[in-house]
Amino acid sequence: MAIEASSLLTPGARNFLSAKPRYATLATINRDGSPHQIVIWFLLRGDELVVNSRHGRRWPSNLERDGRANLAVYEAEDAVTMNCTLERVYEGGEAQADIAAMARRYDTPQVAEHEIQRFVTEPRVTFILRPTKVNVHGEPH
Repeated sequence: MAIEASSLLTPGARNFLSAKPRYATLATINRDGSPHQIVIWFLLRGDELVVNSRHGRRWPSNLERDGRANLAVYEAEDAVTMNCTLERVYEGGEAQADIAAMARRYDTPQVAEHEIQRFVTEPRVTFILRPTKVNVHGEPH
């Protein structure tokens, strides 16, 4: 079921994306036009998706170059897939805060704090993605 721009995320889809940590598959477009997919952490912040990476990976380069992505989040028969456009990019302390929030969401407290110590040694970048089309499959909630 496709959802129009006026109500991109239903309450059920919003809950599905934020209630418990589920991984997302992010698809970007390689320079040669082929797709590139990666499994990532994400945060839902308002109507935007927050994704973060260490510099030097392929998907951030693809996203900065093209600005389009598809994000799919699923569990069993339920899924939310979204076409997205890049809204903004930032680095520094704000990007470090985002990856720390993701670590605390996805990992146990002990593992998260260990990971955060590693992340602060890396140049991190955050991408804010705005869904332009949302498809809901099954009954995500």
